[in-house]
Formats: sequence, structure tokens, C-alpha cells
Amino acid sequence: MTHHHERRSISSGSPYETPIGFSRAVRIGDRVLVAGTAPVWPDGTVDPDPEVQAERCLEIILAALAEAGAGADDVVRTRMFLVDPADAEPVGRAHGRHFHAVRPAATMVVVSRLLDARWKVEVEAEAVIGSGAVVDHETGSR
Repeated sequence: MTHHHERRSISSGSPYETPIGFSRAVRIGDRVLVAGTAPVWPDGTVDPDPEVQAERCLEIILAALAEAGAGADDVVRTRMFLVDPADAEPVGRAHGRHFHAVRPAATMVVVSRLLDARWKVEVEAEAVIGSGAVVDHETGSR
């Protein structure tokens, strides 16, 4: 038996979406995949602080998840791309503020550079809607 799931694309209004041909997020069934998200404000500015940049990435990601019917508690995987390993701690703090309870599988890698030289971090996320029952990591209880 095959399952056909409706595909829904979510836009964030990024100027890159149309020319590159991508969506901020795609929902298929109960899965939501959020594209690499850069720390850009609507006016095109980028704060130089890596923690503020990570917060901005996560703000955009959480808005896309909400539009797709998901939330931070549904996130099962994140990927953080940094250009400087020294930024791991501030970026990790921002990530922890949003995901300390759900603790998704997370990857943090250092890359040589990102598309815009002002960007110090870019973040991706994946969510499974309805997976947000948080488990106490000490006791294993829900």
C-alpha cells in the first residue's frame, strides 16, 4: 500500500527563494523540513554578534514551523553551520534556549564560508508534527 502525502511549501519572503527555486520549509504529511536559514532581518541588515545571528535564524525557522503547524517541541534535528569554531558557544546558547527540553539530534559544523560574508551562522531544522511529547532525560518519563 502506498501513501500519498500532500506537499505544502512555506515561503518566508527571502529574495533568494524565487531565483534559486527553494522554499523556506516544506511539509509532507507530519514532517516539516526547514531550509538553511540565514540571520537576515527584513531590511537586509545582519547583526555582527553570532548569538544574535543564531537567534534570528531560529526566529525565522520557528515562524516557518508555526506556519506549517509545528513548533519547537516537534523539532527532531537541527544543523548549524558556523564559519568560526569560536562561535560554537554563543550559537549553542541560542540553540539551547529554544531546544533545551526537546533536545533534538543536532549537528554543528564549521565551514569555510557562507553565501554572504556577514553571516557567521546558518541553521536548518527538521520536525515531526506530534512528536513533541517531551521526555524527562533523567527518569525517562513523559
